[in-house]
Amino acid sequence: MLFRRFGRPGLLGMAARTAVVAGTATAVSGAVMGHQQRAAQERADADAYELEQTAQTAPPAPAPGTGDLMGELERLGALRQQGLLTDQEFATAKQRLLAP
Repeated sequence: MLFRRFGRPGLLGMAARTAVVAGTATAVSGAVMGHQQRAAQERADADAYELEQTAQTAPPAPAPGTGDLMGELERLGALRQQGLLTDQEFATAKQRLLAP
């Protein structure tokens, strides 16, 4: 005669259920962690690509202080070409700009 047990599971059944729940939780947390790592890597790759593209398309920045100097020299040259500055005045202004 076989005994069928009704009600709560026995010790072996409880251990099996606990193992299944723990295994499922481990598998789910591993999958979530893997997804988060892949998403973070994709964001990092996208940021690096965007930075690379920006660096390639942006014109190089002038050296500090040279932008103003070049602009001023061009302005003086234009004034000289228009006849508003003599050659001597142009040379004096240029020396003043180039002097340290």
